[in-house]
Amino acid sequence: MKNLVKLIVYLCVYLMVVYSKAQTGITSWPTITQEAKPWTRWWWMGNAVDEPNLRWSLSEYAKVGLGGVEITPIYGAKGYENQYIDFLSEKWLEKVDFTTQTAQQFGMGVDLNLGTGWPFGGPQITPQNASSKLFLQQYQLKEGAYLQDKITVLQLSKQKYETSLQALTAYSKDGMIQIITDQVNAEGKLQWQAPKGDWTLYALFLGKTGQKVKRAAPAGEGWVMDHFSGIALKQYLNRFNDAFGQKLPAIRAFFNDSYEVYDANFTPDFIAEFQQRRGYDLRYYLREVFSEENDEKTARIKADFRATLSDLLLEKFMKPWVRWAHQHQKIIKNQAHGSPANILDLYAQADIPECETFGSSYFAITGLRRDTADIRKVHPEPLMPKFATSAAHVSGKKWVSSEAFTWLTEHFKTSLAQCKPEAEQLFLAGANHIFFHGTTYSPQNILWPGWMFYAGVNFSPNNTFWPHLSGLTHYIARCQAILQDGQPDNELLVYWPIHDIWHKKSDLLQQIRVHEVNDWLYPEAFYRVVSLLHKQGYATDFISDKLLQNAVVKNGQIITSNFGNTYKAIVVPSTQKMPIETFMQLIDLANRGATVIFEDLPQSVPGFGHWLERENQLKNLDKGQITITKQIVEVLTRKRIEAETLVETGLQFIRRRNKKGVVYYLVNHTSNTIEGNIPLNSCSVLVSILDPQTGNIGKAKSYFSQNKTFVKLKLRSGESLFLQTYSKNQPIPAWSYDEEQKPIQIQGKWTIDFREGGPILPQKIQIDTLKLWTDLSDEAMQNYSGAGGYSIYFELNKTAKDYYLDLGKLAESAEVFVNKKSAGIVWSVPSRLKIGYLLKNGRNFLQIEVRNLMANRIRYMDKNKEIWRNYHEINFVNAHYQPFDASNWRIMDAGLAGPVTLIPCK
Repeated sequence: MKNLVKLIVYLCVYLMVVYSKAQTGITSWPTITQEAKPWTRWWWMGNAVDEPNLRWSLSEYAKVGLGGVEITPIYGAKGYENQYIDFLSEKWLEKVDFTTQTAQQFGMGVDLNLGTGWPFGGPQITPQNASSKLFLQQYQLKEGAYLQDKITVLQLSKQKYETSLQALTAYSKDGMIQIITDQVNAEGKLQWQAPKGDWTLYALFLGKTGQKVKRAAPAGEGWVMDHFSGIALKQYLNRFNDAFGQKLPAIRAFFNDSYEVYDANFTPDFIAEFQQRRGYDLRYYLREVFSEENDEKTARIKADFRATLSDLLLEKFMKPWVRWAHQHQKIIKNQAHGSPANILDLYAQADIPECETFGSSYFAITGLRRDTADIRKVHPEPLMPKFATSAAHVSGKKWVSSEAFTWLTEHFKTSLAQCKPEAEQLFLAGANHIFFHGTTYSPQNILWPGWMFYAGVNFSPNNTFWPHLSGLTHYIARCQAILQDGQPDNELLVYWPIHDIWHKKSDLLQQIRVHEVNDWLYPEAFYRVVSLLHKQGYATDFISDKLLQNAVVKNGQIITSNFGNTYKAIVVPSTQKMPIETFMQLIDLANRGATVIFEDLPQSVPGFGHWLERENQLKNLDKGQITITKQIVEVLTRKRIEAETLVETGLQFIRRRNKKGVVYYLVNHTSNTIEGNIPLNSCSVLVSILDPQTGNIGKAKSYFSQNKTFVKLKLRSGESLFLQTYSKNQPIPAWSYDEEQKPIQIQGKWTIDFREGGPILPQKIQIDTLKLWTDLSDEAMQNYSGAGGYSIYFELNKTAKDYYLDLGKLAESAEVFVNKKSAGIVWSVPSRLKIGYLLKNGRNFLQIEVRNLMANRIRYMDKNKEIWRNYHEINFVNAHYQPFDASNWRIMDAGLAGPVTLIPCK
């Protein structure tokens, strides 16, 4: 009997544990890992770091919810030169080691820029291995004459860097071509007498761009390396091999910033590499390289030139750099945009592809401030991050990082609320590992506002919003915990016709830049097709010629890597130039059961070598099972590849698959509340709602009809939710659907007191009508940046189960205390949170600790000519890269204007 009782007890305990684990896995948020938290780019100014301040800084970062730092050494502050530490010196390496050890103690990670400033370069790069460009010189010569001029670069007076003749080709009016490079003597004199006819000579020289590392740190100054040369990369990496020895810092990843190598379009062995890759000798076509025309022949030769640059950047820089890092048991994080290459292929090589946003996007969110005078005239293109995320999805990478909030607004005017939709736009594009841009290391003894970088939002303890930053970091962490789990669930691949871009008339160097989408993205059929598919509710990834070669078909699904996504179809927008290998692969995939839809058949092949024969081969290929139609959506529907009709409500989404089912991330960036039964392309017996703002989880009201699951939802303007679908029932508490009742305005005598700010603390006052403190006739309040507490006593007869507190107009964030207990941070729009659990019948005490931005205090300092910025190199500029001066700014709204209301809800 005792044994039976023991058995029953053990069984009960076992069932309780199992049930508890089941409950925990469903009713609690997924684990918030180090990578799930946002990280930040961490600028070390002059490397003037010390261990006490490193520890203090990392401690502060950990407290507000940062998961890691990315060290980027840059120029320093004037007056602190005796504290500078040379990059890669023994002392510098000690500081990096201390940082990694200390970060580990705080549960944080560390990445390291493999250089200082950007792009890669430094004192180890000799002029021979510095970034290179071609120079072209033209001469005229009559029959029987000798050239009197030296064969030299006439533009040398502009740049004064050594050049070397690579090719000299003579063209006659009768169509004769002679390569006469070997007839130029050591003094640059041509020993060639022009044969019959008039001749034009074209000379091609190897020169240098002259670019030095931008924003370099001490001992990081020097030439930018030649990214098309394996020899240059080896020279660059050898300095790190020597410095690190057998012990690399305990970092996670090496980082490479966006490709900003200006005018680099050549390398010493380019002509030989070109012939090997393109199959003909470029020296016979210097006339076309010179030409400003865009005839067929010229366009094809220039396209081959650009394709060769792309190949060299991939094979001479990217692949060997990855191998080097992996040999040292490190991974790499790389920004490919800006490079003269197929950026999909470059991104796919990285362990963590990294995109970036630059500038401010417009969102129709109600109450979201956007002052057009304070933003750069550059608007982020939402499709741009998808090149990085697509490469990650297609090649099976877990993380896609993003440099976020670069020049989001003018200095000191960026609110946490403005950051949220920009982060959400990145999530919707597939990014799931955000890096703030950024945080400047600043010792505690540096006077306010501390050391700062010239181009970022100041995510540092000196920022007045710092105590409220955890609102944003926790939101991002909850989102990324889900978005890093499982697999992406995009149904369509869209082919990116890079060769069409390479064949267009433009400069010889054609870079895929974030800020030049008007040139290379918007005019293309690719952009039109992708925009149409997204508007219809399809989820897409982009694929290149090279990545497409890895695709296989299984049960009608297209698989792109051992760890990548699976897709239901490939869509090929109207394409002028397509490689035969690509066309054959698409035909083969279709013949093996994949859905492959062409808008049109490709017109021709890219490049010049034997192009007519190759074009004829392309046109005579058996088209097999591919579908050719302008009606892409109709064909997809007929193939039962259905779009998500939820987009018709105005919601945006991204989907992922995990062990439980399918996850939807839904965002409302419209100006309206969206509510009702939202359709999902999912057959689910159960759906849970996960609110990343609060961490709340509950079982949704849902039903199944017409092969869709309908979920009851309500998202106000600016809100977001996750939905998790399940194939079988789970024990999940029901989601609380609030029925809001008539708001109760909190009125009476408000007290405002100030703390933790400057330049001076205004006096405590009482007001009868709620107002922004900058609307009060007090100069100290108008100059003030920091915390201001609004408090009031009010009576309440509790009639509802719960209550929202809506703050109305808030500038810019607040922590709410109800009866001296924190109810949470209000940092985004809509400016509300639930406080019912803290309210009581009768008399209640409400405190709203508002924090404004840094702008008003900076304005005061500039008006009074206080010195607070004094840096080497670029010093400090405004959002339009003009010298910074805040003295003429208008006073920025600060405080609480309300109305502050309680909203009863059932």
